[in-house]
Amino acid sequence: MSITEEEQAPRILIVEDDERLATLTQDYLRKNGLDVAIETDGNRAINRIITEQPDLVVLDVMLPGADGLTVCREVRGEYTKPILMLTARTDDMDQVLGLEMGADDYVAKPAQPRVLLARIRALLRRIDITPVEEVPQRIAFGPLVIDNGGRSVTLNDELVDFTSAEYDLLWLLASNAGKILSREDIFERLRGIEYDGQDRSIDVRISRIRPKIGDDPDNPKRIKTVRSKGYLFVKE
Repeated sequence: MSITEEEQAPRILIVEDDERLATLTQDYLRKNGLDVAIETDGNRAINRIITEQPDLVVLDVMLPGADGLTVCREVRGEYTKPILMLTARTDDMDQVLGLEMGADDYVAKPAQPRVLLARIRALLRRIDITPVEEVPQRIAFGPLVIDNGGRSVTLNDELVDFTSAEYDLLWLLASNAGKILSREDIFERLRGIEYDGQDRSIDVRISRIRPKIGDDPDNPKRIKTVRSKGYLFVKE
């Protein structure tokens, strides 16, 4: 019996040079309903990600050939689906750089399989969630237009590239324009976990979103930081 497109398991590409660890992770994820392939070289990973367009990439930082940060940077112009970085447990710089290069989330190594699976499922849900009917699916703020049906953003009639995580954050803020959303609110809604008070991923993503929507990073008018409270998307 043939499998329809709707029934196909999400395709995951693990980019990890530790073949034993990659195989163990592959077996665990396959047992939990995912279609998993492995790549051990960073240079080959760049070509495979762009060519194969997996539903999600699990990307280690330390790789032969191109490292994980380089892979992330190189593919982001042609790959907009989620990238989950694997970083050293104590290396905050790798985590921040990964987010700045376009990663959607990160897990510290050694990653517990159940934690990794939960993060993968959360990222996959982001791109599959059915929008709530009460929320308009197309919002315009002057020359900025956000279309949630097509998950697209245009500024002055020009399409702007966003990663899936950047888009989700922008849509959350824009669909709540005029309301202050705390980091706790944002973490709960986008990642389904509590904010630990230290994670900088939201701040990094905001800094990437601002120039993409024509906001001045040094003196933002559209997405404002409200001291000790959170972020505010300003209406016209």
